[in-house]
Amino acid sequence: MNIDFETMAVLEEESQNELSGAYGSTGGSAPEGGERREGGKRGRRPGRKAQDKQDMKAKLERSRQSARECRARKKLRYQYLEELVADRERSVLALRKELEKFYTWNLELDQGRMPEGIEAVLQEIGVLKQEEKPSF
Repeated sequence: MNIDFETMAVLEEESQNELSGAYGSTGGSAPEGGERREGGKRGRRPGRKAQDKQDMKAKLERSRQSARECRARKKLRYQYLEELVADRERSVLALRKELEKFYTWNLELDQGRMPEGIEAVLQEIGVLKQEEKPSF
């Protein structure tokens, strides 16, 4: 059997088309052969009418307004977070001050002295017995 080169190429191409049709496409969704699909909805269309231009202007204005609102929300969110951080920092400073006070009290107790203000704190939490009340 003697087949020339052109006939062989046509037969191979037909068999490739049959295989890809039978087993589905293995590539991406783009058409093969570098062809571009026509009639897509993306991009700007030429020859816009006056009504379309008004619609586009309204759309742009809505987009600008939305962007302004988004920036305002972002600004408020950051202000809130900064206030939250400042409040936490104040709390941390107060706790450090209290820790330092307890540390000095501990040193004084280790030296056998009664720290100033410790009695009030102990009475507040109920550790020290106040005057014993007679029980009936």
